[in-house]
Amino acid sequence: MSQIQTIEQLRAVISAPHPMTQAKVLDHIDEQARSFITLAPFMIMSTVGDNGVEASPKGDEPGFVQVEDERTLLIPERPGNKLAFGLQNVVANGQIGLLFMCPGTGETLRVNGAASLVDDAELLQKLSARGRAAVLAIRVKVSRSFFHCARSVLRANLWEPEHWPERQTISFGRIIGKAFKATEAVEQQIDTVVNASYRDL
Repeated sequence: MSQIQTIEQLRAVISAPHPMTQAKVLDHIDEQARSFITLAPFMIMSTVGDNGVEASPKGDEPGFVQVEDERTLLIPERPGNKLAFGLQNVVANGQIGLLFMCPGTGETLRVNGAASLVDDAELLQKLSARGRAAVLAIRVKVSRSFFHCARSVLRANLWEPEHWPERQTISFGRIIGKAFKATEAVEQQIDTVVNASYRDL
């Protein structure tokens, strides 16, 4: 097996993009991107830090990410598991990549930039949901924005229910219980608590 180690080797396999493809890569949020973000209920947030790369799912009502202006996004941080891997990366590094998705739409929106954490009561209230202010706000200064074509989503049949695999049931109790050498009863209790938390978003 031959390992690709240089950009030249990579480009020998994957040729340079067509100029028309390069033209879609912008340095700001244009009108279509703004509309897409307003409709998107879900995104993946990628950050990088001392322990490597983290990819965190973020979701809420459509428009939960706000477009402050064509070069600035505001992402609310909601209550969660408090591991804060991605937030720690923002503090340590600031590099961020976002992938926005709209159900039923094959294209996705990719945004890159520099992130910072904001703890401002007025802003956090502005980003509130279900009667609760955001815990923090992630402000993203946009450096690159572009729509990714639909091919990967179409190949995956992502929005076609008839192609979906059987729904998986994840047991956090089994994972945590093994770490603490807990009984099966404790594992079930953990799963009950987790499932109850899903009703209190």
